[in-house]
Amino acid sequence: MMSPPSWEVLYRASAFIAEEMGVALKRSALSPNIRERLDHSCALADERGRIVAQAEHIPVHLGSFRVGLSNALSWLEKEGLELGEGDMLALNDPYISGTHLNDVMLLAPVYYRGEVVAYVVNKAHHVDIGGPVPGSINPQARTLYEEGLIIPPVRLVRAGHLDEGLLGLIEANVKAAHVSRGDLGAQLAANLRGIRMLQELLERRGLEALREAWERALAHGRELALRQMGSWRAGTYEAEDYLELGERDLRIRLRLQIGERGIRADFTGTDQEVEAPLNAVYGVTYSATAFAVRCALEREVPTNEGFYALIEVRAPLGSLVNPHRPAPVAGGNLETSQRVADVAFRALAQALPHRIPAAGSGTMMNVLLGGVGPAGPWAYYETIGGGTGARPGRHGVSAVQVNMTNTLNTPIEVAERAYPLLFTAYRIREGSGGRGRYRGGDGIVRAFRVLERCRLSLLADRFRNPPWGLWGGEAGRPGAAHVRRAKGQELALPSKCTLELEPGDEVILETPGGGAMYPEP
Repeated sequence: MMSPPSWEVLYRASAFIAEEMGVALKRSALSPNIRERLDHSCALADERGRIVAQAEHIPVHLGSFRVGLSNALSWLEKEGLELGEGDMLALNDPYISGTHLNDVMLLAPVYYRGEVVAYVVNKAHHVDIGGPVPGSINPQARTLYEEGLIIPPVRLVRAGHLDEGLLGLIEANVKAAHVSRGDLGAQLAANLRGIRMLQELLERRGLEALREAWERALAHGRELALRQMGSWRAGTYEAEDYLELGERDLRIRLRLQIGERGIRADFTGTDQEVEAPLNAVYGVTYSATAFAVRCALEREVPTNEGFYALIEVRAPLGSLVNPHRPAPVAGGNLETSQRVADVAFRALAQALPHRIPAAGSGTMMNVLLGGVGPAGPWAYYETIGGGTGARPGRHGVSAVQVNMTNTLNTPIEVAERAYPLLFTAYRIREGSGGRGRYRGGDGIVRAFRVLERCRLSLLADRFRNPPWGLWGGEAGRPGAAHVRRAKGQELALPSKCTLELEPGDEVILETPGGGAMYPEP
């Protein structure tokens, strides 16, 4: 039997490997979206596909690894395929990988003395993956086929050799091929780094010691999480919230059951899937639910299969949170994930009164631009932060990424150098947080003028239904977006739209503030 310090050292070493994979990916990437904004995630799994360690990257990616990895391994088994040493599987099919097309997933086995002992996996958000709009997040998509190139599970690397034909196919379908090649190369480098480090650890400590350490880590994570959940008020708690689609409000309803064996989240009563890109595949729904539960734990818990196994998510097939293929899902990963987290927090606030924050901005405020200029095709993607909800005993935080995104911003200097943009404003949207004894955090104003003819797409939310307050605190201000034409007209934009811009047009984006807690004294 391994002593507690020994198994924990090996577990921490495994988590460090996942972090090192992320460093390799960031430093090797070509796009500002990955290099500057860190829109990527990495994890390790055992030979059964159970997540044993992951880096502190993007919440919507991390929880989905559990679903995506299981789906990918099941697909390989169904097809009678096996990944050999030096192979890497690439895929972005959301109904397998668990997020959306822009997130390309690379999976590789780790061999030790002739057998598969683990897997390394990463996801990275590619700025463009094809389709009719720059950035590939198409607000008008009615099917998955209108969102970009679908990559089923396929060997991108076979026995250490890159499939140039497959890479060429991908490059032929995206708008900035050299950027996609560079980012895919960074993902390959990240997995190779993880494989090498894990094999070195195995050589030093041995396979049995590592397997025992991982089993102890999973059991430890489960025990710690159950111990904390056991102090929560058992029962069933209901909540609902809404997404905006034109003049419609799409309902997400949750019954959250807290019991001795963990959490059951049932989304029965949620609206049916729609012919719009707001459907969330099951991996996204699971990830957002697990994120909210994880945040409610007061002490540090390893986020591995030991924790994940305590959360059961029931999402009716054909609903907004588990659609039939080929429903479009780009915004489900980005916006619906935020609302699922909001609903889970709202239910948890009933079980844990005065311990859960009010609603944060509730949107990633996705802005996509692109065109074909003198330097060739280009595509720009950004998510813009907002205000967090007020916390028990503290005001909310202003101008940060909230909930399911953990990315940074693109520095103005980098964006202006890489794209035909001139930024005209970047500041806190003062007074946008809800009023109360503890105020909601303020949102952001970010504005830029385009220097070339291009196409703008906006996929956002909380323009009509503001972030809610708790226990008598006011809601935050909703979001807004405008285009100030070079010719003088000003156009208010809906939360989901695509339009053409001319040189000199200015785009002004205002993100929501968070909700407040308790009435003002």
